[in-house]
Amino acid sequence: MKLFKFMCYILLVSLTAAVSNKSFPAKFKFGTATASYQIEGAWNEDGKGENIWDRLTHTNATAVKNSDNGDVACDSYHKYKEDVRLLKHLGVKVYRFSISWSRILPTGFTNKVNQPGIQYYKNLIKELLDNGIEPMATLYHWDLPQPLQDIGGWPNELLADHFANYARVCFKAFGDSVKTWLTFNEAKQTCQQGYGSATMAPLIKSPGVADYLCTYTVLKAHAKAWHIYDDEFRGKQRGRVSTVVDSDWYEPASNSTSDMEAAETRRQFTFGLYANAIFLGNWPQVVIDRVDYRSENEGYAKSRLPKFTKQEIDYIRGTHDFMGFNTYTTSLVCKIEEPTFNETDYEFDMGSNAFQDPTWEATNSTWLKIVPWGARKFLNWIKNTYNNPEIIITENGVSDAGLLKDDARIHYYTEYLSAILEAIHTDKVHVSGYMAWSLLDNYEWLAGYTEKFGLYHVDFSSPNRTRTAKKSVDFYKKIVATHCLVDKCVTSGWSLFRVFSYFFSR
Repeated sequence: MKLFKFMCYILLVSLTAAVSNKSFPAKFKFGTATASYQIEGAWNEDGKGENIWDRLTHTNATAVKNSDNGDVACDSYHKYKEDVRLLKHLGVKVYRFSISWSRILPTGFTNKVNQPGIQYYKNLIKELLDNGIEPMATLYHWDLPQPLQDIGGWPNELLADHFANYARVCFKAFGDSVKTWLTFNEAKQTCQQGYGSATMAPLIKSPGVADYLCTYTVLKAHAKAWHIYDDEFRGKQRGRVSTVVDSDWYEPASNSTSDMEAAETRRQFTFGLYANAIFLGNWPQVVIDRVDYRSENEGYAKSRLPKFTKQEIDYIRGTHDFMGFNTYTTSLVCKIEEPTFNETDYEFDMGSNAFQDPTWEATNSTWLKIVPWGARKFLNWIKNTYNNPEIIITENGVSDAGLLKDDARIHYYTEYLSAILEAIHTDKVHVSGYMAWSLLDNYEWLAGYTEKFGLYHVDFSSPNRTRTAKKSVDFYKKIVATHCLVDKCVTSGWSLFRVFSYFFSR
């Protein structure tokens, strides 16, 4: 019945709409986001240890476009003060960055704490606070210390304890200044791409097996870190902790019951697999049923999906203070005939095909089409599925070829922010913040430096890594200042004051 009501709702959402003339709430926080390996560089400086992306790019360089690596990247390790000046120019209230585990603990273990690494992040955090910018710290954004991969990586349950120990070090070192923490960025990418499809470091190909083991470990690691904060630090530091879950929005390819069910199943495999245990308890039932069914027919002695004990379910459930949510695009889903049982695959477990309409607007990333109505539908689905949690959109953005006159980026942000506004005002979804991806053009994983997501252009051919504002900087700066997408919003008195203040200050 819940699925039927939701599908009735989304059929009412217009696929195209004018730019919203509503204003963002007064307390809504705008920011930008980056990640350590993608911007810092200094890969072996000041005691930093090797991580899995260092190992991949140095030993299997052809896996990355143009054999690019993050050895220098944007050189933000040395240029963090300049980055903060860019943030201040934008007027954002929040900067989301990630901490490099191997810069803090070079071996991955607590036997060696690297003080220069600690000091780097203390310096960055102080610079942010001195400029009126709130730090939002992510503990893990895909750069696992290589010594921990050497013992099996995330499919090894022992990593839950090692991550918890690392989290404690960070809470102790930075928690007096950092009040918003995210444990993991996009566990789906870590697990499904890192240990399933082998499209992210460490390039382990074990779909339908290692990816589920990884997810099981990551969820327990997250819960351990949350409980450490709750038990040992929350009382004094008064911060908040959650995780970041991501997915495309999956829209049924037709109005048939089979396609609608297939789309919901795919949502549960791509989002619920990583969110349900935290926000509701246990795996989604459809995931349990599908993996159990296919595992039995494939000849496994037990399900490939690890079973949570009741104690684990209770321990993980509720380990959130809000929801971090990343989304970029939309795909269509159609039901398929049951795949053969001769092969194990995460895609077969879902029992559907996902694809994108070729008429949708394309970008510089083949996977990223501009489909803003999908973001609104996704936010409503989260509201209805997870009891309307507070949502911080921790990443959203678009790539191009690096143009300074980036009108396509302005178009993307306009359309997606408009959809978000309608979700907030019309649909009553509790969205409290938005972090644009990204502050800088940076290292985009296996795409190297070929996909540019930054508000600021970075000249990677220059040893100075010169930053240059794109056209979208002034666009985003205006939105941050006025909380409006248009010149005349339907505003509260406070938002009207923001609009006048912005224009009269120019």
